[in-house]
Amino acid sequence: MEYGFIIGERIVIMFIILLIGAFCYMKGLITKEGTKQLSAVELNLVNPILIFMSYQKDYESDMAYNLLWAFILSALSYAVAIALSYLLVSKKQKAFSIERFSIIYSNCGFIGIPLINGLFGAEGVLYLTAYVTFFNFLVWTHGLMTMKEKIDFSSALKALKAPSVIAIFLGLVCYFTRLHLPSIPAQALQYISDMNTPLAMIIAGATAAQTNILSVFRKPRNYLICFYKLLAIPLIAFLVIRLFNVPPIVCTTLTVATACPVATTGIMFAITLDKDSEKCSELFTMSTLLSALTLPLVTVIATTFS
Repeated sequence: MEYGFIIGERIVIMFIILLIGAFCYMKGLITKEGTKQLSAVELNLVNPILIFMSYQKDYESDMAYNLLWAFILSALSYAVAIALSYLLVSKKQKAFSIERFSIIYSNCGFIGIPLINGLFGAEGVLYLTAYVTFFNFLVWTHGLMTMKEKIDFSSALKALKAPSVIAIFLGLVCYFTRLHLPSIPAQALQYISDMNTPLAMIIAGATAAQTNILSVFRKPRNYLICFYKLLAIPLIAFLVIRLFNVPPIVCTTLTVATACPVATTGIMFAITLDKDSEKCSELFTMSTLLSALTLPLVTVIATTFS
C-alpha cells in the first residue's frame, strides 16, 4: 500500500505539471510546432541521458542478475501484449491498427521513468531500461508495421540507431566495465536528466490540450481500449512475470511500465502515415488522465503480490 501512495503522490505532482503544460499551450506559450520540438529534445537528449546516468553506479552481481531477468521478462511481457492485441481487437474495427498499437505500446519513457525513479530510484530505472530497449526496437518494427497494416522490416536499423538504445548500450558498457564519468561532467548530465519529469509532463499537457477532451469521454469504445491498456493487459503480464519468482522490484517495475498510458509515438506515426491522428490523440489523452486512477491500483497489486 505504501508504494501505491508514493506513486499516487508522484502522479498528482506530474498532473499538476501536465496542467501547467496545457495552460502554456492555451496561452500560446507553446505552439503545436513547439510541442514537436520539445518532444524531439525529450526523446533525443533528456531521456537518453537519464537512461545513461542510471547505469553510472557501482557494479553489483545481484543487480546484473536482476537486469538480465528484466530483459527476458520485458520480451515476454511484450509477447503477451502483442498476442492479446490480436485477440481483443478484431480487424473488423475501423481503426483496428491504431487500437492494437495503443494497447501494446506504453508511454514507458515519458511517464514510466519518472514514476519508477520516484518509487525505486536509479536501481528501478536501471531495470526499466530493459523494457525501454524492447520498446524502442519493437515500436519501429512491429509497431510501425501494425500502423502501416503491412509487413516491412526497413525500419529495423532505425530502431537500433534510436538515442535511447544507444544510451542503453553505452550505459551497459560503462556499468559492466565499471567506468564512471568524472564528477563535473557527471553532474552536468545529471542536471539534464533531472529535467525528464517536468519536460515530459509539460509536453503531455500541451499535447492533451490540442484534443477536445469532452468529446474523448463521450465515446464508449475509448473506455474499452483504455481498460485493455491500463488494467487488463498489465495485470495479465504481471501474472506471467510473477511465475518466474523474480525480486519484487523487477516485477513491479515491469508491471508499472506495461500499465503506463498510450505511447505518444502512435500520434507521430498516425500523422506521417495519414492515419486517424485524432483517434490516437483521444486514446493518449484519455489513457493519460485515467492512469491517475489505474496506476496506483496496479502498483498496489504488484507490490502486494510480488
